[in-house]
Amino acid sequence: MDTTLLDGKLRLRQLRNGHRAGTDAVLLSACVGQTHGAVLDLGAGAGAAGLSVALRNPQASLILAEIEPQIAAVAQQNITLNGMADRARVCIVDVLSARSRAEAGIGRRCADVLITNPPYQDARTSRVSPDPLKARAHTFQPGPDGEPVDLDNWMRACAGLLKPGGMFAVVHRADMLGEIIAASSGRFGALQILPVYPKAGKPAMRVLVRGIAGSRAPLSIRHGLVLHGSGGSFTPEAAAIHAGDALLDF
Repeated sequence: MDTTLLDGKLRLRQLRNGHRAGTDAVLLSACVGQTHGAVLDLGAGAGAAGLSVALRNPQASLILAEIEPQIAAVAQQNITLNGMADRARVCIVDVLSARSRAEAGIGRRCADVLITNPPYQDARTSRVSPDPLKARAHTFQPGPDGEPVDLDNWMRACAGLLKPGGMFAVVHRADMLGEIIAASSGRFGALQILPVYPKAGKPAMRVLVRGIAGSRAPLSIRHGLVLHGSGGSFTPEAAAIHAGDALLDF
């Protein structure tokens, strides 16, 4: 199924089944300003977030890292659709396996910017979708020997792939903020936290966290983003971000 993001600026092919990219990917990409370096989208899916960053940064290179071959094939199509074949590539890789990362050509300290939309659920405590593609996208699966896999494992992998001083950004459920902060300890500093509210006066449903690899600077909380006004349409700020005309206020 073909669609667009950023008010038609980005062409995007997605599977009819499985996870569909939308607001989370747009907001994650809007964490990244100007860069000329290597951008790594970890758990990229069809590539919406990484391609959005690359669209704004024509001098940047891009790696879309995805575990599902079927979805990775769609991400490769999206690279071609958007004319980025000369500076973007897809890696079929298990993010949490050092061997798999090495075999895919994703070495340590390879990225200047790393963005990630990790699974939001734990298979041990959540109801897993019967659709295997959705289950893989939404849920941390046990490792090859049955060992538990969680957000801390994911963040450890992220830290190993960023150059010292590189920028990291993650989008997640708001109730996971404590775990994100804990998993960032000793890995990322200068954390900036931006809550995302569905409407004014409602609890945050998402949180965006941006940090710097190896930094010891203190944490700060940014002005939050309200997505929808009283009539249900995007607020002006959210509309500008979804149109690709503005970045988040970091």
